[in-house]
Amino acid sequence: MKITANNPDRKSWLNVVNGCDFPIQNIPFGVFITKDDIITIGTRIGEYAIDLGAFHQLGYFNGIPLTDDIFMQDSLNDFIADGRKTWRLVRNRIADVFDAENKTLRDNPKHREAIIFDVNEVEMLLPIDVGDFTDFYSSKYHAQNVAEIYNLKNGPLQNNWLHMPLGLNQRASSVVVSGTPIKRPYGQTLSKDGTTPVFGPSEKLDMEVETAFVTTAANHFGEPIPVDEAEEYIFGMVLLNDWSSRDVQQWESKPLGPFLSKSFASTISPWIVTLDALEPWRCESPKQEKLLPYLKPKNTANSFDINLNTYLETENGDLNLISESNFKNIYWTMTQQLAHQTINGCNVRAADLFGSGTISGESNKSVGSLFELTWNGEQPIKLKDNSERTYLNNGDNIILRGYCKNDTTRIGFGKCTGKIVPSKKKK
Repeated sequence: MKITANNPDRKSWLNVVNGCDFPIQNIPFGVFITKDDIITIGTRIGEYAIDLGAFHQLGYFNGIPLTDDIFMQDSLNDFIADGRKTWRLVRNRIADVFDAENKTLRDNPKHREAIIFDVNEVEMLLPIDVGDFTDFYSSKYHAQNVAEIYNLKNGPLQNNWLHMPLGLNQRASSVVVSGTPIKRPYGQTLSKDGTTPVFGPSEKLDMEVETAFVTTAANHFGEPIPVDEAEEYIFGMVLLNDWSSRDVQQWESKPLGPFLSKSFASTISPWIVTLDALEPWRCESPKQEKLLPYLKPKNTANSFDINLNTYLETENGDLNLISESNFKNIYWTMTQQLAHQTINGCNVRAADLFGSGTISGESNKSVGSLFELTWNGEQPIKLKDNSERTYLNNGDNIILRGYCKNDTTRIGFGKCTGKIVPSKKKK
């Protein structure tokens, strides 16, 4: 089925300013509360939030086989479970109705009032009820930096990293939507020369610049997903800040790896951008060698050219651009990650979340964590107000932005934000 929603020449009768993340070619999906306190599934064009529950009730999806309540829910799980054919039909229809040449909704003020809201007057919610959450470790430059900082003579690149996408099971319960305050976590830490751990608030609270993909129900228990079929089961992508407590992590990670240092919060952006919308920015994956057959795709254009910018906003309102990375820096692709996750028969469900792992590029300005940017605190960075950072202070607000851009169109994810606040004292 042709993706007509991606037509770069299409214009909307809604006002969309140049450079906006959400032109009519995007049509992402999210969940929000309207000014009338109604929870609905919706989409966004420009600065307008579109209530798809009302859109459906008023007949604008006629001819598409949808249940009556598919958009009148508090998560996208059921819609995602309907599969790629439904996603594409729905995106194409929305694009048609909001096309500048279509008068049907444009010239019906009563319907417009029920369907269209100022995006600043709605409250964005977590778009999915996250079932399971896997976080991968798929950036080669990040893995190299970690090994060098910790002086690992026999690091992951010398062992298993180049043979398979490494990952860990994360906490779905602590995935939060953009804008949720992040409380500084408490935990055990061990000083450099200490022999006994101490308990207290983390002093090395860090961000992790990531993306994540969301799946539909993909396979039955015991049945792997072939790497060349995996993309059919990926609904779309979000920005992900997978917060980390580096001092807690360093103490607890021997021998099993991160636990409390990673499970206190993971922030995602509220709008899920579909893979269909990202299709014009598909690009070659990094060159890979010596792949086992189950990880070797027939097509090597399995990545996307997505710019990832990270800002640290201080309490005085200064915005400091601290990282400029790109999704195409990921060594292991989303399809390889999904194939590897299921090769043992693990079943994947609708609205499962898969994090990319920290996305770092080759240069210092393109790394995706303060851990790398400050070399684990040894090289502080200076901000606009002349203050310095090794790790995050209370009051710091981290803002992730992601977008694709060519000569005709820009497709973006909006913001993924989280402000650090102090936790209550623990005994």
